[in-house]
Amino acid sequence: MVVDDHPMWRDAVERDLAAAGCEVVAVAADGAQAVARFKAARPRVVVLDLQIPEPNGVEVTREVLAHDPSARVLILSASGEQADVLAAVKAGATGYLVKSASAAELLDAVRRVAAGDTVFTPGLAGLVLGEFRRMADGPAEPENPAPELTDREVEILRLVATGLSYKQIAETLVLSHRTVQNHVQNTLRKLQMHNRVELTRWAIERGLDG
Repeated sequence: MVVDDHPMWRDAVERDLAAAGCEVVAVAADGAQAVARFKAARPRVVVLDLQIPEPNGVEVTREVLAHDPSARVLILSASGEQADVLAAVKAGATGYLVKSASAAELLDAVRRVAAGDTVFTPGLAGLVLGEFRRMADGPAEPENPAPELTDREVEILRLVATGLSYKQIAETLVLSHRTVQNHVQNTLRKLQMHNRVELTRWAIERGLDG
C-alpha cells in the first residue's frame, strides 16, 4: 500500500512498484484513509509518508501495526530529521528512506523490508542504533542473556544488534542469506517479537551489541 498526500508522487511510487512486479493493493492520501484501507486490503508492506493529513505517519504506523504486527512499514519522507526518524522507528517502522532516494533504492528497500530486513537511508541506521544504546544505558544483563536461543542464534543476534543487513551477516558468517533469515525468524518467534527493530532494541538492552 502506498500512502502519500501528493497525487503525482503517490502515482509515481505506485507505478514504479507495479512495473517492478509488486502488487499494489491499495493507495491512500491521508491517515484516516490509510488505516481504513489497510484493514480492508491487508498489505504486507506499507510505503508511508510521514507528513500526511491526520493522523500523521507516526500514528498510522502505530495503528496499522497494532492491527497486524506482522506488517512492515517503510517510511518514505522528505524529512531526514533525527526526531522524525526516531519517532517512526519507535512506532514500529522497519525502514526509513528520504525522498531523494532513487526508484531502484526504493524497490530494493521494499523487497528487503518485506523479507524482514531493516533499511535506512545512509547515516540514519547509526542514529537509530545510537538512540537504542542511549535508551539501554544501564547495566547489561549478565552472561547467557537468552538461554532459550541456540549459540548460532545468539551469534547472529549480536550482528543484528550492530546494524548489519542480512546479506552482510551471511557474508560474515559464511552462511546463505536464507539461513540467516531463518535463524532471525526463529529468534523472533522464540522471543515473541514481530520485527528486527524490536529484536535490535532487545539485544542492545542485553549488551549483545558489544
